[in-house]
Amino acid sequence: MPIHLPASTADLRTFDTLTPREIVAELDRYVVGQGAAKRAVAVALRNRIRRQRLPPAVAAEITPKNILMIGPTGVGKTEIARRLARLSGSPFVKVEASKFTEVGYVGRDVESMVRDLTEAAVDMVRREKQAEVREKAERNVEEQILDLLLPPPPPRPVASGPESAEAAESARAAREQLRATRERLREQLRGGQLEARTVEIEVRDRSGPAFQILSSQGVEEMDVNIKDMLPGLFGGKTKRRTLPVSEARPLLLQDEEARLVDNEQVARLAVERVQASGILFIDEIDKIAGREGAHGPDISREGVQRDLLPIVEGTTVTTKYGAVRTDHVLFIAAGAFHVSKPSDLIPELQGRFPIRVELEALTEADLVRILTEPQNALTSQYRALLSTEGIDLTFTEAAVREMARFAMEVNQSAENIGARRLATILETVLEDLSFEAGERGAGAVRIDAEEVRQKLLPLVNNQDLSRFIL
Repeated sequence: MPIHLPASTADLRTFDTLTPREIVAELDRYVVGQGAAKRAVAVALRNRIRRQRLPPAVAAEITPKNILMIGPTGVGKTEIARRLARLSGSPFVKVEASKFTEVGYVGRDVESMVRDLTEAAVDMVRREKQAEVREKAERNVEEQILDLLLPPPPPRPVASGPESAEAAESARAAREQLRATRERLREQLRGGQLEARTVEIEVRDRSGPAFQILSSQGVEEMDVNIKDMLPGLFGGKTKRRTLPVSEARPLLLQDEEARLVDNEQVARLAVERVQASGILFIDEIDKIAGREGAHGPDISREGVQRDLLPIVEGTTVTTKYGAVRTDHVLFIAAGAFHVSKPSDLIPELQGRFPIRVELEALTEADLVRILTEPQNALTSQYRALLSTEGIDLTFTEAAVREMARFAMEVNQSAENIGARRLATILETVLEDLSFEAGERGAGAVRIDAEEVRQKLLPLVNNQDLSRFIL
């Protein structure tokens, strides 16, 4: 089935028809620079589309070319992978490799990443199916609310004898009057005039204690609920609540959508989607890089690598939605590799990430572009937030350059956290305005370079403060 681009995209073609160059152009709308990484992921995704067009016997032999991104934090590794998954409509999960080894080896079971990916796919498919049935569900809910506001009369016994014709005529007139009254209520309901009227509804009791399952690898967070295991005892329990129509409608709609959506079909499609187009982003893989023959904590790091290896190579993972094969899941690993090197990974795991791209550290010019160019630029986010208070916020070009300069200076003197520093810089610059926005009233506010210097210069000059505040 073709995957459609988001509605905001000007080009209404399906994702299946996009060339790698066009995929890179889409990523450019959200991520500044890093052309090599964008090209690598674009080719990887295009190869996935090409594989799906091959005969099944040939396609089964072609495995994804997994990618290893090497670069400092805050340069766009996660954002590239996340935007790529959103663009292609693929199930996506980000995990930190370090969570699988903390002290010794007491982290989560590595197979949990596949279970998390399957859960993400189930949520994605369920939302799609709910959208398909929403129109029908809304019609059904409207009828339910009308029944609650105007309950139908009990059926009358069938009359016989000379009075039967008169009784039938009376019943027909009553039905016509009821229908007319119901249609008037329907118009008022659609016009929002009955939102405050109260109705009594039955809602499913979703409360109940949850517990964790202990597996041989440690605590596996399966989020299994007692109601799921004992549906006869807990699943059918309901309670009656009296609510305004405005609050009852979403509860009724949620139950109606759940009734109309086939959960078995959702599970089957989700598993198929994970196996065909899932993307697993493994961050901080450099934290588990350890040389052969090392001692101490490196032993556990190598153990995690060996547990990751069959997942990346292709294996079957049991989930509560069925068995999931990982042969064609695309794995994107990332790490700064400040202390270790990619060659410190075990050779078998290195071979499973044949495409390696090095992301460049951000320059001051890149930070200026990040503040202004992307569709979700930080300055645009703050303008939107403060516009809810009636404030028209603008930044001069000099102010943007000054914020980028300060961010670059602090990154060089303290820990380099890349573009993430910009959020702290902007919060500091706009702290007073954000605090007073609700009281100062509507109006235009212009942030210039002088105001940026006044807010940031004392902090940057004080090295101790800048380490903690910026």
